Amino acid sequence: MFTHIHQWKPLRFPIKSLTFRLRSVSAAMITDDEDPTANSDSASLSNPTDPVRQILTCFTRKNDSSSHCFRTLVLKLNQLQVDKIIDNLGVENPDSAIEFFYLMRNEYGCRHSIASQFVIAHIFAGKRRFKELRSFLQEILQEEGSGSAPSLSELLWNRFGDWDSNGVVWDMLAFAYSRSEMVHDALFVLAKMKDLNLRPSILTYNSLLYNLRHTDIMWDVYDDIKANGIPRTDYTNSILIDGLCRQSLLQEAVSFLRFSDGKETRPSVASFNSLMSKFCKVGYLDVAKSFFCMMFKYGIPPDSYSYNILIHGLCVAGSMEEALEFTDDMERHGLEPDVVTYNILAKGFRFLGMMNGAWKIIHRMLLKGLNPDIATYTMLICGHCQAGNIEEGFKLREEMLSRGFQLNDISYTVLLSSLCKMGRVNEALSLLPEMESIGLKPDIFTYSILIHGLCKQGEVQKAIQLYNKMCLRKILPNSFAHSAILLGLSDKGTLSEARMFFDALTESELVEDIVLYNIMIYRYAKVGKISEAVQLYKQIIEKGISPSIVTFNSLLYGFCKRRKLTEARAWFDTIEAHGLLPSAITYTTLMNALCEEGNIFGMFEVLCKMEERAVEPTNVTYTVIIKGLCKQKRLQESLQLLEEMHAKGISPDEITYNTIIHCLCKVRNVRKAFQLYNEMLLRNIRPSPATYNVLINGLCVYGDLEDADRFFSSIQNQNVDLTKVAYTTLIKAHCAKGDVTKADMLFHQMVQKGFEISVRDYGAVINRLCKKNLTTKVKVFLRMMLSDGISLDKEISSVMLNAFHQVGDLNSEFELLAQVIKCGLFLD
Repeated sequence: MFTHIHQWKPLRFPIKSLTFRLRSVSAAMITDDEDPTANSDSASLSNPTDPVRQILTCFTRKNDSSSHCFRTLVLKLNQLQVDKIIDNLGVENPDSAIEFFYLMRNEYGCRHSIASQFVIAHIFAGKRRFKELRSFLQEILQEEGSGSAPSLSELLWNRFGDWDSNGVVWDMLAFAYSRSEMVHDALFVLAKMKDLNLRPSILTYNSLLYNLRHTDIMWDVYDDIKANGIPRTDYTNSILIDGLCRQSLLQEAVSFLRFSDGKETRPSVASFNSLMSKFCKVGYLDVAKSFFCMMFKYGIPPDSYSYNILIHGLCVAGSMEEALEFTDDMERHGLEPDVVTYNILAKGFRFLGMMNGAWKIIHRMLLKGLNPDIATYTMLICGHCQAGNIEEGFKLREEMLSRGFQLNDISYTVLLSSLCKMGRVNEALSLLPEMESIGLKPDIFTYSILIHGLCKQGEVQKAIQLYNKMCLRKILPNSFAHSAILLGLSDKGTLSEARMFFDALTESELVEDIVLYNIMIYRYAKVGKISEAVQLYKQIIEKGISPSIVTFNSLLYGFCKRRKLTEARAWFDTIEAHGLLPSAITYTTLMNALCEEGNIFGMFEVLCKMEERAVEPTNVTYTVIIKGLCKQKRLQESLQLLEEMHAKGISPDEITYNTIIHCLCKVRNVRKAFQLYNEMLLRNIRPSPATYNVLINGLCVYGDLEDADRFFSSIQNQNVDLTKVAYTTLIKAHCAKGDVTKADMLFHQMVQKGFEISVRDYGAVINRLCKKNLTTKVKVFLRMMLSDGISLDKEISSVMLNAFHQVGDLNSEFELLAQVIKCGLFLD
């Protein structure tokens, strides 16, 4: 099994600890004529003035090691002498060797050699002080590090082969390497043990199996266990089953469970737990439950972990009722649900958006005398924030802090995200210092959320400052942060600023993100700069970046917006050449352009292609088709299409309804238009200001003006925000009818609402009053206009002068003429 390990080369040799040094001993203590390496052991020990002999005598006779005399002797020692003392004491008086070792290390700061440390290790092994031996070897490995197995093995082989406890030290060294997750070193030690005919313990094998359970090498270790005739434990088999589950080899795991039944060991609860956990994760809850039942058949009582696995699986599947039944069953079998159980249940309710259910679980937990932990609070904060109840999330935060808990990065990220979504970005920013004060470092996700929030608020410069701060902290920005700033600059700044930022990113060659290109291409297309958009597309191709369907949709939109339909069709035809398929947006964009051009036949041709490709139309697609039908006054077909949308579960929006309502008003079917309006309300589709404008205009032009007034008053009473168009439509209608009083009242209402009144608005009223020769009211509106600081224009001046002239009001005519000249206007 381990033959390939023999060829594994040491990372460094010889080991650094063979360079002996004693921190408290200086080189000056050794005289020039004395060579400490020249004396043999026997010569050293026969010399009564030799510090080695004196210290050995001291320890043999149990003299006071804290005396001044002893301290003087120690300060004369060099590293080789320390090793010699430990060597001798290790044979003659092992307890004294341990005492001297720790005395030198703790009191005199001696850094012992590996040889001395291995002497102590062998003493621990000989005295069966295995717990101390394990800790001692792990200390050595922490110092020596990964790759030290070859050198340590050579020392063990050459220096300690004749020690009775040598086999135990080899085994514990392999175990220590495995526990320290230095797996290659552990395998090397095992290979050396095989050469020396030393048999590792099952404890060592199990530790190594555990570390290798996610790889195929675990089978090599398992085969070696069998080859050495080492009895396997329940834990051995459970590690194998867990490893197979982790490698998603479920069939093999089940087979191994059946094979091991009735052999040396029986299946353990851990084996069943591993199988149940994996089957739950892959969605096979029924299989997991069958293993749960099988445990009872084998006489293996499930533990709390077994129940928690199934309860978690049921919660993830949304089967909360059954999860609660298993919790009750758990109690019936004498197992008390723990905090983990209640957290799983509460989290299940949270995933379903049922925070009331989550709180009931927490209340049940409190009644059991269990206190919420940080996982409980984190889950509740996440649940309330995701449900939009951020204030409750902050209350939980305060409760956590009052109970001595610190929020984790998940809680802070959720709170930050929720605040940003609500537009409370400054509050979100204030949480950053709080995070840092408790040792949590904001990561890429934290910064990206804040940058996106600032950009949405139009605070692009602040977002850039935060972006620069992130970069200074060596946190590499992601696509989300780049996209947020680029969108912010193009929305709130100028395209030139956005392009500068874009060029800085793409020219660095660190960022080759199609998303950034798509943003810029769309922005250029939107403002009609199609040549710049095409240039960026060429740059994508040159850099070897694959364009996405969004890239082509943006280009198509740009050409359609410029009414270049021939080029648009050409781009449409190139989509499939890049291995892409047109989406519903692609087809709808082209259909809308053809509809705007009046090419309804071409629009339906594209629709046929869309249906042939089995691309599902969206509500926007239907709205475009309805618009095309309405242009041809095919209202019945439009209404049928609206019904088809409802039948297919595609929800029309207010634009869909507005399109048909507008067409109905144009053909004087105002009654049917209001039926659709009422249908919108019944279907909880909120009418837009455009809906009200169309209906009011329909009543004014094709219906009854009194109905228009009543409808206008009713929506005012509902506190609906109307636009200026609704007011001006009614004002014009009343002026045309000659009801100046009502027009005057509406005009004043419009002013009081804070709408910006232009010369065009005054002109519309004055023009209609002049046609009715109502010059008295004309003069009232003229004074209002001038008092508002709105200057006359040629058109309105000519209309008023003609009206005054026709009624013979010469004074008013001359006064107005003087005002016109004063304004610098020259009339024909």
